[in-house]
Amino acid sequence: MESRPPTIEGTVSLGEEIELDFRSYRLRRAGRVLKLERIPMEILLMLVEQRAQIVTRESIAERIWGKDVFLDTDNSINGAIRKIRLALRDDSEAPRFIQTVTGSGYRFIAPVTPNPEATEKPETAKAFEASGDAREETAPVESAGTRAAVQSPATPFRSKTRVLLPAMGILVAAAFVGWVVWSRSRHPQPPAGRVTLAVLPFQNLTGDAGQDYFSDGLTEEMIAQVGNLDPQHLRVIARTSVMRYKNSETPLDRVARELGVQYVIEGSVRRDADNVRIAAELIQAKDQTHVWARQYDRRLTGLLALQGEIAREIADEILLTLEGHSHAASPRPAIAPREYEAYDLYLRGQYFFNERTVGSLRKAIEYFQKATVTDPTYARAYTGLADSYALMGGYTSLPPTEFMPKARAAALRALEIDDRLAEAHTALALIVQNYDWDWQTSEREFRRAIELNPNYATAHQWYAEHLMWLGRFDEALRESERARELDPLSLIIAADKGAVLFFSRDYDRAIEEWRSVLEMDPGFVRAHLIRAAYLEKGMFAEALADIESTRSASPVADYHSWRAHILGRSGRTEEARHALHELLQFNRGHPLDAMIVAWAYLGLGDRDEALGWLEKAYAEHSTELTSLRVHPGYDSIRGDPRFQDLLRRVNLAK
Repeated sequence: MESRPPTIEGTVSLGEEIELDFRSYRLRRAGRVLKLERIPMEILLMLVEQRAQIVTRESIAERIWGKDVFLDTDNSINGAIRKIRLALRDDSEAPRFIQTVTGSGYRFIAPVTPNPEATEKPETAKAFEASGDAREETAPVESAGTRAAVQSPATPFRSKTRVLLPAMGILVAAAFVGWVVWSRSRHPQPPAGRVTLAVLPFQNLTGDAGQDYFSDGLTEEMIAQVGNLDPQHLRVIARTSVMRYKNSETPLDRVARELGVQYVIEGSVRRDADNVRIAAELIQAKDQTHVWARQYDRRLTGLLALQGEIAREIADEILLTLEGHSHAASPRPAIAPREYEAYDLYLRGQYFFNERTVGSLRKAIEYFQKATVTDPTYARAYTGLADSYALMGGYTSLPPTEFMPKARAAALRALEIDDRLAEAHTALALIVQNYDWDWQTSEREFRRAIELNPNYATAHQWYAEHLMWLGRFDEALRESERARELDPLSLIIAADKGAVLFFSRDYDRAIEEWRSVLEMDPGFVRAHLIRAAYLEKGMFAEALADIESTRSASPVADYHSWRAHILGRSGRTEEARHALHELLQFNRGHPLDAMIVAWAYLGLGDRDEALGWLEKAYAEHSTELTSLRVHPGYDSIRGDPRFQDLLRRVNLAK
C-alpha cells in the first residue's frame, strides 16, 4: 500500500510560480493572490495533502459537508474542481495539476515542494474564516478586486460545520467600502460598444434532481431579466447555448471563447418548502477577475423581486465599464404573477417546453394551463401556452386545426395583459404567419418583439424564417446571423441557416451547414432536411440513406412520405407506390397534415392528386404551405394555374 504523504503545515510550491499556503488559505501566482472560494480551496488543500493518490468524490463530500447533509454534492464538486482549474490555468483534457480518474475521483499530479520562507502569519487564516464562513458559495474578501456584500439572512439556511461570527459583518462592510472607493478609479475598460454576457446554468444545490426545473428556470429568468435592462449596451447569450455547460468542468476562458463573451455570471440555488438561497458571481472572462459576488436568503414569495434586483446590480456593474455610460436603463418590468405557485408552475412548464418532444410539449401545456388557472393575469404563462401549441403540430404530424386556434387565443390573452412582452409578440407573429398567412401582421409583430427585446434570439430566428419564406434571402441570412450571435451554440439556429441556403438554391453550402450540425448531434431532426438538398442535386442514394438513418425516430407518416417522394423522383416507381400505399393506409387511422400526402404524390409526378391534397392542406391551414413560394420541390407544378391560384390565396404570389 502506498504511504500517505506527510501533513502539510506551511507553504508549498506547485510549480509555474504558484504557491499554496495551508496556514492562511492563500493561493498565489508570482506573489499575487488568486481568488478561490472556501469550498474549492478546501478541496484543493485536500488534493495536495493526498497528492499522487486518488481522492474519491465520496471522501471529498464527507470532508466538506459531512455525512448527514443531503446536497447535490456531485454538481458542487464539479463546479469546485472547475474553479480550481481556472485558478491554476489547468486543462481538464491535458491536465498539469488535477487529473480526473473516471469513475473514481481526482488525483493531484503536479510536484509539491515545501517553501517555508513564503508562509504567512497564522492570523491571516482567522481573517479568512471570518469572511469566508458567512457565504458557503460566494467569494471571501481576498483582494481589492473582489467585491463581497452579504444580505442579512432571513431564512433558516445555515452551514452545519461552522457558526457565523459577529466580526464577519464588520470585516465585510470595511472591505466593501474600500472596494467601492478603489474600483471607481480602477474599473477595467472593455472595447466601446456592446458588452456580451453569459449566465451559466445555476447549480442545483437542493439535493434533489427533481428540482432541476427550478435552477434551470432561474437561469432562464436571469437571462431574460438582464437582457431586458439595457439591450443597446448589453447583449446576453440565450439559454440554448449556455445550457451546454450545465454540470460541465469546461474552463472559463474556453467558455468565453466559445460564446464570445466578456463577462460570465455563475451561481447556485438551494430551496426548501418556503425559502430560497441564491448565490451569484459576476466574473470578467479575460482574466477571471471577480467583479461582484453576493448571496441572498429570501422567502420564495419574494423570488421574482429578487431576480430583478440581482439583474439590476449585475447590469450596473457591467455598464460602469463602458465609457460614457454610467447607468442601466430601467424599462418597465414584465408583469409578475400574483401567486408564487403560478410562477413555480410556469418554471415547470418551461423546463418541459425546452425538451422539445411530443410528450414534453404535452406536459408543458399541462403546467402552463395550471399556471393560468392559478393566476389568470400571468401573461408569460399564456405565452408559454401559445408557444407550446404553435410547435405541437410540427412534432405530431397532426392537422394544425388541432392546435393553432388555441395557440392564437393564448397569445392574444398574453398581449391583452401585457403588450410589452416580446415573447408574446413573437408567438403571435409565428401563429398569424403559419396559420393565417397574414404576412404583414406577422412582420409587424416580429419587428415589435425585436424592438422590445433585441436580445431575444428566438425572435431573430423566427423572423429570419419569415423573410426566407418571402424569398428575401439576404435579409434572412443577416437576421439568422443576429440570432446566432445571441445563441452561438444553438443547433436549431444553425440548421435554420442551412434552410435559408437551401431555399435560395445554394445546395452545396446548405449541405455543408447541415453536415456540421449533424456532426454535433446526428439525431437532430431539423438538420436531416439535408435529404432535400441531396434530392435536388440528384444524390438519391444519399437522400434515401438519410431517411433510413432516422426511421426509428421519425413519425411513421413522414418516413413513408419522404420515401415515396425520393423513390418517385429517382424513377423507382413501383417502390414509390408501395410507400404511398403504406402512407394512405396509415392515414385512415391517424388524421395527418394533408401536406404529407401531397408531398408523396408530388414525388410520383401525379400532378392532379398532389394539387388535390394541397387544396385539403389549404382547408386545414397547414403550416407547411408557408414554403410554397421558395421550395424547389414544387417547381414541377409551379406553372400550373391551380398552383398559382393557391399561391395567391396564401398571399405568396409575386
